[in-house]
Amino acid sequence: MVTMNRLDNDKRAQIIHCLVEGNSIRSTVRMTGAAKNTVTKLLVEVGEKCQEFHDKHVRHVSARRVQCDEIWCFVGAKAKNVPEQKKDSGMGDVWTCVAVDAESKLVLSYLCGGRDAEWANQFMKDVASRLTMRVQITSDGHRAYAEAVEGRSE
Repeated sequence: MVTMNRLDNDKRAQIIHCLVEGNSIRSTVRMTGAAKNTVTKLLVEVGEKCQEFHDKHVRHVSARRVQCDEIWCFVGAKAKNVPEQKKDSGMGDVWTCVAVDAESKLVLSYLCGGRDAEWANQFMKDVASRLTMRVQITSDGHRAYAEAVEGRSE
């Protein structure tokens, strides 16, 4: 098995390529010969660098129309099935909100969290911080978005 501190750039590229192509961590381990922890650590490292790059460079965007949507997922277990002693562990329902420039399809902003007014406000503030002008926002009618844009919460 190949460990993280012994990975050359070719092996890192091979692992990232496998993951980007949709392979699971386990299949990537089998295909590349890298250890599972190595693949996981590299995935986290690349994700953090991508997040830094996005946050620094996706600024001053002159979009005219922005589409916002969200997708539900869960970590560990659905919220209703999380044991009481693990309620504060981060397990449960997670919503990923995404704002996309309707013309270029550039992802302007994304946020993983809840689906309430507090999260919507945080998401819309980040979207606004990346734009150069007022835009038309289209969504699925999620009320918290409208309230966040209009600057009011109920």
